[in-house]
Amino acid sequence: MAELGSKGVTAGKIASNVQKKLTRAQEKVLQKLGKADETKDEQFEQCVQNFNKQLSEGTRLQKDLRTYLASVKAMHEASKKLTECLQEVYEPDWPGRDDTNKIAENNDLLWTDFHQKLVDQALLTMDTYLGQFPDIKSRIAKRGRKLVDYDSARHHFEALQTAKKKDETKIAKAEEELVKAQKVFEEMNIDLQEELPSLWNSRVGFYVNTFQSIAGLEENFHKEMSKLNQNLHDVLLGLDKQYSGNAFPIKAQPRKKTKLFARLRKKMSSDSTPAKANKSPSPPPDGSPITSPETKTVNHELEPSTLEAPGASIPKSPSQSSLPAVVVETFPATVNGTVEGGASSERADMPPGFLFKVQAMHDYTATDSDELQLKAGDVVLVIPFENPEEQDEGWLMGVKESDWIQHKELDQCRGVFPENFTERVQ
Repeated sequence: MAELGSKGVTAGKIASNVQKKLTRAQEKVLQKLGKADETKDEQFEQCVQNFNKQLSEGTRLQKDLRTYLASVKAMHEASKKLTECLQEVYEPDWPGRDDTNKIAENNDLLWTDFHQKLVDQALLTMDTYLGQFPDIKSRIAKRGRKLVDYDSARHHFEALQTAKKKDETKIAKAEEELVKAQKVFEEMNIDLQEELPSLWNSRVGFYVNTFQSIAGLEENFHKEMSKLNQNLHDVLLGLDKQYSGNAFPIKAQPRKKTKLFARLRKKMSSDSTPAKANKSPSPPPDGSPITSPETKTVNHELEPSTLEAPGASIPKSPSQSSLPAVVVETFPATVNGTVEGGASSERADMPPGFLFKVQAMHDYTATDSDELQLKAGDVVLVIPFENPEEQDEGWLMGVKESDWIQHKELDQCRGVFPENFTERVQ
């Protein structure tokens, strides 16, 4: 019997709920069609709009905070791997090894503590703040349903009162249902009318506390991390002082044409005329002179010839152009030791084709016979390549200034050198 009674109650409750849903649906249709008036509360509707905005902003803040925490965790892992790498490459006999291990340990603890405090003081607070919204949202929806029930009961009571044939029993029952519906609605409405404005105003304090906590935690974290970084800097500085002679080497760009001068000298050594046997080139077959006050001859490793008497000229003999080893270079004429033609005395003291000066910033050990050996501080006079196709990227041709001043000769002194070992000074 008890079981049947329980089933009967359940069935009756279900039927009652179904009837309420039908009544609400009919009431909403009539209200939308304008055939039934609807109780309005603009102040409450504004509170609901504020509630929805507050919920949306809080949900977004929670999402971004979780993203921030994920980033902190990723940075922790990256920092941990970096310090582990330092520990692995830091050799046992280097000074400060124990200090680097301690720094790495403290680094890991600092990141862990920072992440955990962010969870406790920001994320959990955020979760608690948002935890109150689902219940209030559910009560707002229920309040809306009770308002429809109240309007429906009110319209039913009014219809019975205005009917031509009045049934006092039905009117009394309808009035009783109206009072009951009104009471339920007003109780929920009053509670929400108090809670929603209070909840809306609480957002300011919550945002302040949340971001103050995050900012304070970040500030303390970076202060402690700065101390660790300074300790690591001091340890590495000590390592650098002890091994200062083993600085990281600066490498030159690889060369594709490393045998430039080797090939040149080999070609010259195969010439029938010895390299320095005769400092004056042989005259052309027709016996014409080849020098003048304005010209001189350079035969690669041969020294400049003595200038002939003024007034001599270069004959336009076809045989002269047939000399493959003779290069004729034109220099400004001089009168009483003064250079004419506007050329500066500084340029006159420089090697032919002088471009600019550079100074070696690092030592460079030549790896081929056509390269210059450089010491930090050496000044090099840069000149163009005779054949531009011989120039490799990142390499220059030049002669050390000290060699040029002493010998005034290019063939034995010039060579190529890596540009990144030098700095332009003029």
